Amino acid sequence: MGNGIKQIVVVGAGQMGHQIAMLCALGGYRTVLQDVNGEALRKAEANLGERMSDWVKKGKLSDSDKETAFALLSYTDSLEEAVRDADLVIEAIVEQLDVKRDLFRELDRLTPARAILATNSSTMVNSLLAEVTGRPEKVCNMHFFFPPLVMECVEIVMSDQTSEETAAAAMAVCERIGRKGILLRKEISGFVANRILGAIQREAIHLYEEGIADFKDIDVIVKKSLGHLLGPFELIDLSGADVVYSAMQHLFSETGNLRDKPPACILEKVRTGELGRKTGVGFYEYRKEEVL
Repeated sequence: MGNGIKQIVVVGAGQMGHQIAMLCALGGYRTVLQDVNGEALRKAEANLGERMSDWVKKGKLSDSDKETAFALLSYTDSLEEAVRDADLVIEAIVEQLDVKRDLFRELDRLTPARAILATNSSTMVNSLLAEVTGRPEKVCNMHFFFPPLVMECVEIVMSDQTSEETAAAAMAVCERIGRKGILLRKEISGFVANRILGAIQREAIHLYEEGIADFKDIDVIVKKSLGHLLGPFELIDLSGADVVYSAMQHLFSETGNLRDKPPACILEKVRTGELGRKTGVGFYEYRKEEVL
């Protein structure tokens, strides 16, 4: 089934992880979704059940394909149990470098030598994680976009040590699960999409904080004049202010450039817990049923 990948493990059952796991199961892979938080696993299972039932109602998925996918998907809070037979592990935990490095040390110890270790990080280059393993040639980025069950693009990023075989296997998985893999052979923090998005967000926030325009008006201008589906502030709410803050802070720690430092309005959202759709309020307010 494409470069020897038969079993995929997704670590982290949050907004990204549980949807990535569902994609893999729909693609015919034996898939394990692992999270140390049992409640997160239960929420993920319930969410996926509702989402796939909705797909069946809308004719996007047959009942038999739904049953097959769920038969391939399992859940566990045990990392050791999850990765014992893994061919590919996709990490989808918090955007904190030290936490990810600790996980990759454990994955290197617990997984078979053949296993590819991929990170879904939206900003961090994989070499920062590969260096704590004994298999840097088998480490890469597989950056899915939110929400993975909707967005079709995946950035596959190689470091100087990532092997061609690893990159080819990651690209083959993307093809199998119906996603467009784009291979980047040179590392840079934020990759392509988020660097472009970051430039837009920085300028939008600057205009807002300088009082040039209200954030709502900035969103309308970007959507109506540039054709974007979401304005920059709507997108911050969708991603989560905490995620945006972590990405900005990571880039700032690398560059030292004040331009990259998280701005005051993002820091304030994190401090107040107004993170966006997942908390029901961010720059905008959201009804309960609209929270993804």
